[in-house]
Amino acid sequence: MNSKVKKAAALSYEQKEEAPRVIALGKGEIALKIIETAKENEIPVFENSGLVDALLNLEIGEQIPPELYGVVAEVLVFISRIDNIKGDGNG
Repeated sequence: MNSKVKKAAALSYEQKEEAPRVIALGKGEIALKIIETAKENEIPVFENSGLVDALLNLEIGEQIPPELYGVVAEVLVFISRIDNIKGDGNG
């Protein structure tokens, strides 16, 4: 079995919610499709294998648990910086 199987998770965050929510999870071909869809929609892709492994233990629609807040906050800062560089005004 290939130990380099691609894995992906997608998160969504609404300010009214306590924490980001998992909106897509996958391995292999599904992971590649998640990444492809993100890129096609100009959604930033952040690579962190430890985080994706933890997210793969959650269910779609589930909010991230408090122990992941720190690392997900890093992802949100990364995305905010990209938005500011692009001039999207969302950051």
